[in-house]
Amino acid sequence: MVSREFFNECVSLMRENGIDSAVFDTRCIFEDFSDSSRDDILKMVKKRADGYPLQYILGQWELYGYTFIINENVLIPRPDTEVLIENVIEICRKNGFKSPKIADLCSGSGCIAVVLKKEIPSSEVCAVEISEKAVEIIKRNSQLNNADIKISTADVLSKNTAERFENLDIIVSNPPYLTREDMETLQKEVTFEPKLALFGGEDGLDFYMKMIPLWRDSLKNGGYIAFEFGQGQHDRIGKILSRNNFGNIKFSRDTQNIIRTVTAQKQEDL
Repeated sequence: MVSREFFNECVSLMRENGIDSAVFDTRCIFEDFSDSSRDDILKMVKKRADGYPLQYILGQWELYGYTFIINENVLIPRPDTEVLIENVIEICRKNGFKSPKIADLCSGSGCIAVVLKKEIPSSEVCAVEISEKAVEIIKRNSQLNNADIKISTADVLSKNTAERFENLDIIVSNPPYLTREDMETLQKEVTFEPKLALFGGEDGLDFYMKMIPLWRDSLKNGGYIAFEFGQGQHDRIGKILSRNNFGNIKFSRDTQNIIRTVTAQKQEDL
């Protein structure tokens, strides 16, 4: 047991370093490392006070009610991504997709793929990720959550990768979408996350410009794309989708009321 005095000291240390969630973060560290020594706990508190993400300190985080193992090789799951997951579940419900074939591109920790498999048990879900270190995390998360997903270590921007997939009902992705300017003004906590999973080119749209036409033929006619994107990018992404013969384009807002996700349906080629 640790004393209330020590707990308050840790809270004060975080607050002095600008951590707004000092009480919550300290409580999480104390609960997860209750068997650790006072010195070890203090080291973790100091690390958090220096801006290191709480989620990486804990080594796991929740999304959509499921627990995911995370480290610096994958992005931290965020509540806004639950909107993207709900978009896909709604597509399946409205279209009567009982056993949809789904590809999760730029899968990262595998959180989207795992949740979709758990929520739609008869689905066939493949997580596609270029980082071998991230793929190891996907494997651990699929095992942790008993989710039987396929995993492909591959570059989603490669034609060879896209050509390996066919007759997909849904393509879902939370790709890198930060701009050059975004990368230069990151909050300190975000600087610890993998740059490969953050930077989307000068205007943040590189992946959408390339993935949408590249993966279009992997979808069935009438199949769907569901993407997450950055603030203010929706107009340009809508135009990219329209140019590539996607219709039924719908945008959704996140927990901060920011337009954050899009779904679109592949139109039949004439």
